[in-house]
Amino acid sequence: MLQKYKQAIDEYLSSEVLLPKIIVIYGPTACGKTALSLDIAEYLGSDIISTDSRQIYRDMDIGTGKIKPSEMRGIRHHMINVIDPSQIWSVVDYIDMALPIIEQIHSEGKIPILCGGTGLYIDGLLYEMGYPDTPPDWKYRDELEDIRLSKGNQELWNMLATIDPEYAHTLEVGNYRYVMRGLEVIRQTGISKLTSIGKKTARFAPLYITPYDDANRKELYANIDRRVSEMFDNGLIGEIEYIVSQFSSHCPGLTTIGYREVVDALKGNTTLEQAKSLIQQRSRNYAKRQITWNRKYEYGNTSRQSSRFEK
Repeated sequence: MLQKYKQAIDEYLSSEVLLPKIIVIYGPTACGKTALSLDIAEYLGSDIISTDSRQIYRDMDIGTGKIKPSEMRGIRHHMINVIDPSQIWSVVDYIDMALPIIEQIHSEGKIPILCGGTGLYIDGLLYEMGYPDTPPDWKYRDELEDIRLSKGNQELWNMLATIDPEYAHTLEVGNYRYVMRGLEVIRQTGISKLTSIGKKTARFAPLYITPYDDANRKELYANIDRRVSEMFDNGLIGEIEYIVSQFSSHCPGLTTIGYREVVDALKGNTTLEQAKSLIQQRSRNYAKRQITWNRKYEYGNTSRQSSRFEK
């Protein structure tokens, strides 16, 4: 897989840029990012930093497709197994923890490799972000929580999609805390959370690489369906039962795709077979949203050095 990108990487290595270099491997779930990141990290002798918002959780290995220690080829991996499933985590928390790791890798004379499908994490690292200075509106949050409890997460997401579709389509339906915050920001400011965050100053001069080719979308969806089936075969139910026993069925980590569906089945609300089909469907839908987000990088299935530098 490396050979396809080797020329672009070598040209990037020899290029002169004003900012520190960083390689960004992006793309939808199940498109082959992990395998490519290992090949590139091995070639460069560098480290991999996960930009996956689900792999930060400990004990959530099977349902997030987390790489096993035996598969790491001795390459250092960062930003996985960081917090318990019961903890609340934000993009700001992620940036605060990941940036010092990037600085350390640079100090060792290496080029860090970002790998993952969470666009907000990628952009949060690449740019100094102007986060909206909007205080919590507790009364409104209580109203939103009442809606969530009575009508479900989907109703909240639909509300956000109606007034801020761009931001809504970066979020999973189950990430209701982010959905609530998006509704809160646009209620107070009248503008999208994405707009209010905005890109300010570039921190790095990135090389973007994706293994995904949109011509192979049917193959991607087949890979997603197969991966979900393998998760069930490899013990996903037992993994979730353990997390519920150690924490609760309501902890933040279990709101993500692949977990909340099984929790519902274990409660008797659906069958496990229905849960599997729902996970496959939601994972395909999530991949569509990732593809849409990735288009803003303007690199399709090629690899080129970014020219979007802010001085």
